[in-house]
Amino acid sequence: MGFLKRFFRNVFREGSMPTGTSSFEHLSEDELEAHLGVAKYGDFTLTEAVRPSYDLQVVPRQGFRHDCYHDEQSRTSVPVLMSAVSGEHLFEVFMDLLDPLGNVVDVVLETSHNRDSSGHTDLYREHIDLPVLKSILWEFEDMLLNDGCTGLAVLNPGIPQEIQFDEHKLLIVYGDHLDAFEEVLEQRSIECDDQLKFITEAEHVHSSSDHYARQFDELKTRLGMDCDYD
Repeated sequence: MGFLKRFFRNVFREGSMPTGTSSFEHLSEDELEAHLGVAKYGDFTLTEAVRPSYDLQVVPRQGFRHDCYHDEQSRTSVPVLMSAVSGEHLFEVFMDLLDPLGNVVDVVLETSHNRDSSGHTDLYREHIDLPVLKSILWEFEDMLLNDGCTGLAVLNPGIPQEIQFDEHKLLIVYGDHLDAFEEVLEQRSIECDDQLKFITEAEHVHSSSDHYARQFDELKTRLGMDCDYD
């Protein structure tokens, strides 16, 4: 239980900070441990990386929705597909979503393992063959699925399109002409629901461990990453 208490934190979607107290505030050790031990909600299985609020403000479930990212600086809007996939199929769906990006991609690793600093650190690698990247990522499947302090993005800046496998283990696709990605989701029986709410839109907690932090460093080395990316 010790590492869970050291590493759990409340994370809220920007602009939706709740008023009042946290649903975790007055829980006993046993209540907290029992809640963090629940991974299955109906047919949907969470990975170990994240858990919803104790009062289940959002109940996790599978599906995807259409969204839009607004860039205030450039005053442009980018279409987005946001999806939640049950844990037993999540990594395979992520791998399938990479194929429409093309044969050569860039990759970004995001980490918040360093608890002494705020925010995230992003590491960037350009021009890696997609089959090579996939082979490496499969070796680190357990860490990528279950570490709540690791995120990953794969992109083709020439299109431009980007797929995020974020710390919450959501799959988020950015860019124009997203039909091919939507088709991948539908072929995997992931249904569209534009009213779907995600775990990021309410109070939730992340977990990690020193073991996963070490594996992150190994993945960083395998990908040849040695520079920050803004």
